[in-house]
Amino acid sequence: MQDRNVDKPQATAEDADDQHTVDLKTGDRKTVILTGASRGIGHATVQYFSQKNWRVITCSREDVPEHCKRDPNWADHIVTDLNDTKSTQFFIDRANEILDGAPLHALVNNAAVSPKTHYKERLGCLNGDVDTWREVFELNFFAPLMLCRGFASALGRGQGSVVNITSIAGHGVHPFAGSAYSTSKSALSALTRELSAEFAKFGVRVNAVAPGEIETDMIGEEYEALIPRIPMNRMGQPSEVASAVYQLCTPNFGYVTGTEIFVTGGQHLY
Repeated sequence: MQDRNVDKPQATAEDADDQHTVDLKTGDRKTVILTGASRGIGHATVQYFSQKNWRVITCSREDVPEHCKRDPNWADHIVTDLNDTKSTQFFIDRANEILDGAPLHALVNNAAVSPKTHYKERLGCLNGDVDTWREVFELNFFAPLMLCRGFASALGRGQGSVVNITSIAGHGVHPFAGSAYSTSKSALSALTRELSAEFAKFGVRVNAVAPGEIETDMIGEEYEALIPRIPMNRMGQPSEVASAVYQLCTPNFGYVTGTEIFVTGGQHLY
């Protein structure tokens, strides 16, 4: 995808929201990199950061909607297949070129896949092929690892934050999410712990947000049966996940690392 030349507004200290928007060392707007930006939680999170006047660099398999291309904060989107190691490395290289030595303040690893059969049957350990398991782990686990390694220097310059989007399914057997997805998200929770310990020496915090049942286009009618299991008796909204992700990237959570926040309406309690 060709770069779009868009005039980007320059932020000032007066524009900052409790020092959340502007890098006080450089005076520039803060920058977030996010994967899986074209829909669902990823799209809502991009919009949330953009509304806070962060500069946004994204990737997904699809291009962003036309109206989003007019967003002056969201000018850098790179079509990427994170299931392919070469494509992932291309995204890392291209995004670092866009940064051009500037600090990175947040990396949100959101892209994920949860395969099902054509009949929406849950794929367990015994009825899912191993190649599919490898594809799931490539996107849900290895891509976040590669991205954290690839942007470590830029995150260190920005004293930034990493937020991994895990899942309630990583903490128990889910009625619809398959075993490959669930175990990959459990592994991502463990990776969050390990990364937080290593990145702390660079002043970089690493946390996770575990959504429960969130009302997106990917939710089918069968999920309605889960609402009685949710103490708040409703599904969550993508914006509620996005706001949790954002707060983890602000000074409000400056002493929080290695933590997983459940955005589940209390469903994880049972």
